[in-house]
Parts: sequence; C-alpha cells; structure tokens
Amino acid sequence: MKSLELLIERIIISSRWLLVIFYIGLAIALGVYAVSFGFKLLKVTMSVLTAGENDMILAMLGLIDAALVASLVVMVMISGYENFVSRFDEAEKEGQVSFLGKLDSGSLKIKVASSIVAISSIHLLQVFLNVDHYEDSKLLWLTVIHLAFVVSAVMLGYLEKLMKKPARPD
Repeated sequence: MKSLELLIERIIISSRWLLVIFYIGLAIALGVYAVSFGFKLLKVTMSVLTAGENDMILAMLGLIDAALVASLVVMVMISGYENFVSRFDEAEKEGQVSFLGKLDSGSLKIKVASSIVAISSIHLLQVFLNVDHYEDSKLLWLTVIHLAFVVSAVMLGYLEKLMKKPARPD
C-alpha cells in the first residue's frame, strides 16, 4: 500500500511539469503579440504627420496598453514557472534577473490585479477621449467594470496584508 501511495505522490508532483506547455504557449503568444505591436507602431509612425493630437494620444495609449499586457504575460510566465515548476538556477547565479525568486503567488495575484487595473484605466481613458462614439449606458458599464477591477485589486492587497501579519502572542 505504501508503494502505491509513493507512486501516486510522484505522479502528482511530476505533473507540475505539464505547466511548462502553458508557459511555452504564453511565450509563443507573446511573440505573436510583439508582431501585432510592431504593426501598430508602424501605423502610428506612418501617420505621425497627418494625425491630430487626439488621435496621437489614443495611438500612444494603445501602445502603452500593449506594453502593459506584454509585461503581464512575462510576469505570469516567469513567476508561475518559479512558483509551480522549478527555479531559474543559472539566471539567479549569474545575476541576470534580479527579481527571480522574490514573487510568491500572493504577490503575483496583487501584481496581476494591479496590471489589470492599469490596462483597464488606459482603455477607459481611450473611451473617454472618444466619448462621442459611445452611448451613455456603455460608458456607465465600462466605468462600473473598471471600478470592480479597482475594488478587487484593493481587496486582494488588503487580504495579502492580513495574511502576512505576524500572529499575535496570546
């Protein structure tokens, strides 16, 4: 019976390596998104002399939004791999990436939530700069959804703070 238990435990522990498929998929998706970003940047560059100020601001916000999404993907890939699969031993030894090993799953949730709030903020700003193209009900819903993201991020931060508080001696 003990050998069966050990076999099951080995299978469960080894299954974490299946996550690598997801992280490689995210890396490929990031490459595809980089190509999309390049086309957006080319489009902005081509219209720099003809676009109005409002259009340039919207285009720049779109580029910032894309950079935040890409950063979010990288953060999830690296910290997810570090937390659930294996450590980046060589990169840590050589000092290539200073934040390795410093982002636990709780911190990751807060950073992801903060990134989502930032992305939502940029999207909402783009909408408000184009306010004449939207109905009032759509503006209301976009604002409510953004506020839901903000409240969720604040609550995650608060809960993480509660979890890290040292236990009071009795």
